[in-house]
Amino acid sequence: MATYEEVKDIPNHPEKYLFDVRNESELKETGILPASINIPLAELERALNLPDKDFAETYGRPKPAIDSVMIFSCKAGGRAARAANLASTLGFSNAKAYAGSWTEWQAKQS
Repeated sequence: MATYEEVKDIPNHPEKYLFDVRNESELKETGILPASINIPLAELERALNLPDKDFAETYGRPKPAIDSVMIFSCKAGGRAARAANLASTLGFSNAKAYAGSWTEWQAKQS
């Protein structure tokens, strides 16, 4: 599991990835986590299976290496856990969920 402190420090670690798997409409309501890449959960498997070039063109960042640290966030942690499990199933060895997700982030930013 990823912690609030780890997620807060993501902008200082360009080698790590933070994926927000909420839907675009949710992001418009709440805002986004700094340095996160939005890929809704329903699109995640397709996105992680894209060729490197297509991933970079679509998301503005190189596709994560199989051993990259990948942190997944959502609203309350449920979808983040599913996303981390999906990434692990696809062979990504350092996928983890941010259990507190947006709910914890927003509370600690106040």
